[in-house]
Amino acid sequence: MTSAPLAEALSTLPEVGAWQVVPGSTGDTLLVAGPADGAVDDAVHAEDEKAVAAAAASGDAAVTGTDLTELPPLMRLLDETALLTMARVLDRTRLFRTHAGRTAADVVTALGTAPRHAWIVRRWLRTLTAEGRLGHDPATGHYRELTAPDRAEYARARRTLDEARDGMGYPESMTRFFLAAADRLPLLLQDRTSLHEVLFPQGETDTAEGNYRDSAQSRWANHAAAELIAHEARRREGGGRPLRVLEAGAGVGGTTEAVLSALGSTPVDYLFTDVSRFFLQAARARFGTQPGLRRALFDINADPVAQGLTPASHDVILAANVLHNARHVGRALAALRELLAPDGLLVLVESCREHYQALTSMYLLMSPHPDEERWFTDLRAGQDRVFLTEAEWAGQLDAAGFRPLPVLPPAGHPLTDLGQHVVAGRPRPGHGRPDPDRVARALAQLPGATRPVRVHAVDRVPSITTSGATS
Repeated sequence: MTSAPLAEALSTLPEVGAWQVVPGSTGDTLLVAGPADGAVDDAVHAEDEKAVAAAAASGDAAVTGTDLTELPPLMRLLDETALLTMARVLDRTRLFRTHAGRTAADVVTALGTAPRHAWIVRRWLRTLTAEGRLGHDPATGHYRELTAPDRAEYARARRTLDEARDGMGYPESMTRFFLAAADRLPLLLQDRTSLHEVLFPQGETDTAEGNYRDSAQSRWANHAAAELIAHEARRREGGGRPLRVLEAGAGVGGTTEAVLSALGSTPVDYLFTDVSRFFLQAARARFGTQPGLRRALFDINADPVAQGLTPASHDVILAANVLHNARHVGRALAALRELLAPDGLLVLVESCREHYQALTSMYLLMSPHPDEERWFTDLRAGQDRVFLTEAEWAGQLDAAGFRPLPVLPPAGHPLTDLGQHVVAGRPRPGHGRPDPDRVARALAQLPGATRPVRVHAVDRVPSITTSGATS
């Protein structure tokens, strides 16, 4: 909540034109922006136009031999199976075997859903309604008349998983993962078992690697992102130092592998980071002999400087399939911008479309932690969703002071509908951005309960859909 002392202190700083308090489990973050000024020229530079074109060509080359027009129908097969799985799990509660209307809360309770996973059940209800498989009365909020598959129909649908999985380039282990997750869904929703145990059986990472590396859409995105970074390395040749790369949330290293391959013999100082030691240990085994590669823990939801990272210390920051986990995307982007050199490059790989199969599997990894009081506090607040659209990413980059590059794959590309995109940007020159240290010093005398623990400067305070501390 906004405090009067904080508002009063900020009002004495003419360089602060707008601000927003972002709550966090370890303390509040203050985002500050300068007074509004003229329009910023965000035209893509000629060199970046070449890089984007080369990245798209590299993505296409990575899926040579794959009929990309077949992929959307195959994805629909996966989604159809997931819809039947949702309906079958809901039908087993017996709530919809009468004509009585049921609320989302009724369904969450009947399933014994852990509070942190309740959003997933609400997404199921909305999805089944949108697909015409569940009735909904907007006036009362009641759901009724569920269309559920019988045992034979469900068995046939499960048999199509292998066809769809193989056609999309996933390994065989993905079929086992989808089926195992579907069979355990009631227990997973109740937190009586963990999806980690299903995704990483005996600590193996093959299934996760297949998801983030082997599918056609992942291959395309990883190689396009890798070419953007390789192009940046070529642009900086002769600078007298290695290319300084920070990869945030590197996970199983699916994108890392493509980037290191694209960089070839380019000297690098590559910091591979993740919030989990499990992935750092896996990276040690996988990339242990790679020259210039270091490993470290890094949490995108915490202050990077407090974690030992230095402002303006990286030429490239890469975050593949991780930044949607930021509790406040604007805050996370502002923090990453402070770590990036003034002429550096930010490269994101992000899913910008919801797939139903994820609603019965991977989404369980994206629920808030059991001890989290809040989940997303940005534009997704209260919406029961994880992913941002391409336009939303561009807006968030712009608000955090980046000049967005064209999103890849380009409009009209056969892979666009699958939703996996490369989103990149460069820092814009500052336009009256406040000095975070000066702001922090001005707030130093405030009572501890009203004083933010960190301050980030942005070009524009990002908008949110719920009431926020914005001035």
